[in-house]
Amino acid sequence: MNYFFVFIVFFYSSLFSQPAEKMDSIMYYSRLSNSSIQTNNYKDALLHTQKAIRFAIQNKSIQDQAHQNYNLGKIYFDIRQYDDAIETFSKSALLFSNVDPNIDLVSVNYHLGLCYSEKQDFATAALYFQKAETINGVLKIPDTAELFTLQKGLIYKSKNNVDQASSLFKIIIAKPDSPALLNTKAEALYQIGTIEATKNRNNLALNYLNKALELNLLNENLEQKSKILLALSTVYEKTLDRNNAYSYLKQHLNLKERIAILDNERLGVDDYKKFKESERLKEIQQINDDITEQEKATKFSKLISILAIALISILSLLSLSLYKNNIIRNQSNLLLQEKNKELEIAKDKAEKASKARSEFLSTVSHELRTPLNAINGITHLLLVENPKKTQMDYLSSLKFSGDYLTKFINEILEINKIDSHKIDIEYTTFNLKELLGNIQNSLKELAAVNNNHFSLEIDNAIPDYLIGDPTKLSQITLNLINNALKFTKNGAVKVLAKLNSLQHENATLYFEITDTGIGIPEDKQVSVFDSFSQGSIEVNRKYGGTGLGLTIVKKLIKILGGQIRLKSTVGEGSTFSFLLDFKISEQPLLEEIKPQANYDLKLANKKILLVEDNKINQMITKKMLNNKGIICELIDNGEDAIDLVRKNTFDLVLMDVHLPGINGTVATELIRTFDKNTPIIALTAISLLENREMLLSYGMNEVITKPFVPEDFYRIIAEYIS
Repeated sequence: MNYFFVFIVFFYSSLFSQPAEKMDSIMYYSRLSNSSIQTNNYKDALLHTQKAIRFAIQNKSIQDQAHQNYNLGKIYFDIRQYDDAIETFSKSALLFSNVDPNIDLVSVNYHLGLCYSEKQDFATAALYFQKAETINGVLKIPDTAELFTLQKGLIYKSKNNVDQASSLFKIIIAKPDSPALLNTKAEALYQIGTIEATKNRNNLALNYLNKALELNLLNENLEQKSKILLALSTVYEKTLDRNNAYSYLKQHLNLKERIAILDNERLGVDDYKKFKESERLKEIQQINDDITEQEKATKFSKLISILAIALISILSLLSLSLYKNNIIRNQSNLLLQEKNKELEIAKDKAEKASKARSEFLSTVSHELRTPLNAINGITHLLLVENPKKTQMDYLSSLKFSGDYLTKFINEILEINKIDSHKIDIEYTTFNLKELLGNIQNSLKELAAVNNNHFSLEIDNAIPDYLIGDPTKLSQITLNLINNALKFTKNGAVKVLAKLNSLQHENATLYFEITDTGIGIPEDKQVSVFDSFSQGSIEVNRKYGGTGLGLTIVKKLIKILGGQIRLKSTVGEGSTFSFLLDFKISEQPLLEEIKPQANYDLKLANKKILLVEDNKINQMITKKMLNNKGIICELIDNGEDAIDLVRKNTFDLVLMDVHLPGINGTVATELIRTFDKNTPIIALTAISLLENREMLLSYGMNEVITKPFVPEDFYRIIAEYIS
């Protein structure tokens, strides 16, 4: 019953034909929504339309609010959320009531009638169809009368008044064929066919239904076609023509399955729930924003306590959620082993759970970076402002907690990148002996803390230069050696790299990390590679750590084509080993050594534009810039940033990626149309959906990831500032 006015479609398509540079934010998001609907992406369509509504409210434009609520109602109607559609259409009708009767008000009332028809409330549907028809009669809109005739017939049929219904349907059938009437005539033929079938006039019913199917093939209404095929199957069954009955039933079932797939592609149930919850939270936030309240700063000790409690709470909630997800995954694995007959169904559930877990962890990790940037930034500023001696312990503890949580979130994001296949293998020339030597030097202090003898043995037969991924190899060896040193006291840790085989230009190397530490019980040697697993609660309490290191090691070795092996005895120690393949390089890698820059001299008196909408991050970032003598100008949205860069000269722009209205990437693209030279550096709490190459493609010069390390922050700015 999803019938749309041709003139409404034409009216709104004309709105979207304006040039992009002349559109305001409302039209910008309307165009994005329309594009998303055309690609069946109703998740983004909902988000873009809701943004357009918020801009219309900000602009206090009643007409725009009415139009955008009507668009939102149509989306709800398309995804069969009729209660939400009724609420939104009613809001649109109320807004349109402030202006003279127009075609929009006709369409809104007509869609309200369709919604109530879908909910089987035909009495209310009739009232709205009557409103729409009355306004339509005043406006005299062509090619629409048959729509109202059809709806009257359907309402008569719902009341079992089939004779009056048939007479109305026949009026529609008698009309000449036209593109605007194809869908309506096909529906009228189908309805008469079903009425004739109930009267057991099967031949007449088949005649109407076949004509309906012929017209349907011209308008590609899949839901209507599904109904017609089922009706044909039913009538053929009554006439004992089982071949045709089975054929049409099979077509109906196939088409029904296809419709279900298309519906799921439009918008999943989980996506819809997330959208509704997100909008509920935004409404609450909007209410809070409307109530302007300025509080005085609390005492220093209270600030430290709040920040510490926030860190502990965030970490506790995140750990609890991840622990529960881990339990659910283990239970799913046991269920798979016990029920082989349900393997395919269980596999599908496990994949969905894994995807949901990955999306959840990515979202949480990403969203935590912004408040964590504020915590780390405030801590840094307090530390450099000569705090009292009595405050140093608090600040040092807070810095340690912030660094720990940053490492924890980075490891979660690393696992998600691996699981989501968003990590690539690098192929570059490197010196293995130099790489392992640097790692040994960096961990000597940790070895000394536990009084361990740390040795490195490298086979001289290994070629000097190899081609592979030194970054991932460093991650693997650092994690394994760090664990060995941490779980060993007054003992020895040995790292061995040996040439296993050499064929043509390929070398297979054997790596082994051995310690004389506490060892791992045999029943824990498989689960120790699972996320958040450390053998036992006692080990976790005594030695600390996130329990993610070995998970990352196992996954990275698998990506590089190897497999990790473990041998361990409690009280005697552990040995981790693996084989990896490398190509041999005859040319050494030449690296340019850049001298350390004097940041204070280079940054002093430079003028930087900071585009950031978060008030706390504005305060922290501006303070850090001012500490280096930089002149900082603030702006909180992309539109004003474009205007400022056009009218002023800046040495550099710090551009937050996620901004209200036009985001940082779009703003950068527009700036590059008139300014090719000013360096623009992205500030982002980067997630699985973002990467450095993607952000640079918009015209940005570099990316600084939140929460950023102050030294890296100053170094990158100094590198690009003129």
